[in-house]
Amino acid sequence: MTDAFQTLSAPATAKLIRQRSRFIALVEPTSSLEEIRDRLTDLRKEYHDATHQGSAYRLVGDPISSGSDDDGEPAGSTGLPILRQLEGARLENVLGVVVRYFGGVKLGVGGLARAYADAVAAALASAVIVERHVTVHIQILFPIEVSAGVMSAIHQHEAKVVDIRYDSEGRVTAALAPSRVDAFRRSVTERTGARARLEVRS
Repeated sequence: MTDAFQTLSAPATAKLIRQRSRFIALVEPTSSLEEIRDRLTDLRKEYHDATHQGSAYRLVGDPISSGSDDDGEPAGSTGLPILRQLEGARLENVLGVVVRYFGGVKLGVGGLARAYADAVAAALASAVIVERHVTVHIQILFPIEVSAGVMSAIHQHEAKVVDIRYDSEGRVTAALAPSRVDAFRRSVTERTGARARLEVRS
C-alpha cells in the first residue's frame, strides 16, 4: 500500500448540456464502499426524476479498488468514461457521479461517452486536490523488561505512539507509514529477542 495518495478536499460539481440533455457531474471524497453505497442511495432520492445516474469510484488499497456503473445506459458509455477521468487525475478515495436528464435526442455511444467524460472533467477542473497520508496501526505486546527495545524501535522508525499501557505486560499501539511496517517488525523482533508480539491493524 502506498504511503500517500491524492484525493479531493471537498465535493465539486459541474453542469453541461448536450443535444438538450442535461448532465450534472458530482465528484467528492469518500473512504469506503459502504459510504459510496449510502451516497448513491441519497443521490437517487435527491435526483429521483433523473433518467440515469452513472457512477464510478476509486479507493486506496493494494491494489487500488475501483468500479463503475452505467445505470441503464449502453455498456461502456457512462461508468467507464467517468472512471477514466478519475484515473487520469490520479485520484483515490473518490466518487464520481453524473446525473442525466434526457432531452429527447439520442447521442449514441460515442456522444454519451464524451458527454459523461466532459462533465466529470469540468467538475474536476473546479475541485481542490490534496495529498493524504496513510498510516497503519500496530499493536505490540511485550514483557515489561524489553520495553526499552520496543521504544527504541518506535523512535528509530518514526512511529507515532497512539496508546501505551503497562500492567502484567506492556501494550503499545503505534502508527506508521505502510512502507515501514516490515522493517519495523524486524527491528522490534531483534531488539526484544523475539519476545514481542505484533498485530497489524488497518
